[in-house]
Amino acid sequence: MRCVNAYRQLRSITVFPVVLASAILLAAQTTVQLPKATGVGNTVVQRAMTSLHPLATFRVGGNPDWMALTAESVWVTSSSTNSVIRLNVATNEVGESVTVTKPCSGLAIGFGSLWVPSCAGHNLVRVDLETRKVVARIPAGPANAEGGITTGAGSVWMVTSPRGVLARIDPTNDSVVARIRIPPDSYAAAFADGSVWITSTGKSLLSRVDPATNKLVSTTSVGRSPRFLTVGAGSVWTLNQDDGTISRVDTRTGKLSAVIEAGLSGAGGEIAYGEGSVWATLIGFPITRIDPATNKVAQQWAGKGGDSIRVGFGSVWLTDLDAGVVWRIDPALP
Repeated sequence: MRCVNAYRQLRSITVFPVVLASAILLAAQTTVQLPKATGVGNTVVQRAMTSLHPLATFRVGGNPDWMALTAESVWVTSSSTNSVIRLNVATNEVGESVTVTKPCSGLAIGFGSLWVPSCAGHNLVRVDLETRKVVARIPAGPANAEGGITTGAGSVWMVTSPRGVLARIDPTNDSVVARIRIPPDSYAAAFADGSVWITSTGKSLLSRVDPATNKLVSTTSVGRSPRFLTVGAGSVWTLNQDDGTISRVDTRTGKLSAVIEAGLSGAGGEIAYGEGSVWATLIGFPITRIDPATNKVAQQWAGKGGDSIRVGFGSVWLTDLDAGVVWRIDPALP
């Protein structure tokens, strides 16, 4: 994904929180050079983005990035405008916005709230979905500008240190109630089948945490440098930034069941599940659709756009980070 200008440079670096002039910032530790995406190189499945015609175009301005879906809206962040913006699904119009300084590292919905990590405040901002007001700022910041946050088992889960710390946040009192040791260089989390799943980009692992014990119970080797992940079809799917593959892990057994060649190496991107398919995005290759029945790329679009993707309301939602728009697309793509 992600954030532009200085934040765009953070796509391929590990960051640590540091204190500077009483402000907590994210500082770079090391830089990792990732290969350039090539796509699948299959003319049968590859298409041009210019052939797509969105159902709706939302001009939100700034640099729209992370998205999350509620029962009636799509929320999208823009770090360059310090805002989280609501898209009205019923009217296809841009709605209200909530001010959050440098929103980053994902969005999550749960417990009547929108949960927004802030890279500038190095905290977790809670927004009430009914009033659309900030109701809490929890002193727990994301481990990296490029990560992810999730909800499940009555809690909010976010990695708060690149040294390997998963924070469990209780939404009843907005406090961290557990810190769980996980592999280092972990940044993104998702919840599925009663477990929290976390990718370790540095160790090329998918970790599983049991909320009943607050302990790491297993790790699975996946493709090189996994970061973003999604859940669906009884599996966790990881987008692997180094080798450009997508790994599929069974949520029941924790075993690797498939490695899919997608040609999506490089920093940024995202992956989502919905409408019976897995959807990945990367600037240069804005949409890649994977068929879970075959574990193969069914369609891939090359061209401008991309960087964040979600599926819901019978639509694929895709940001164009550079153009300041969000597209609503019919999943029955040509």
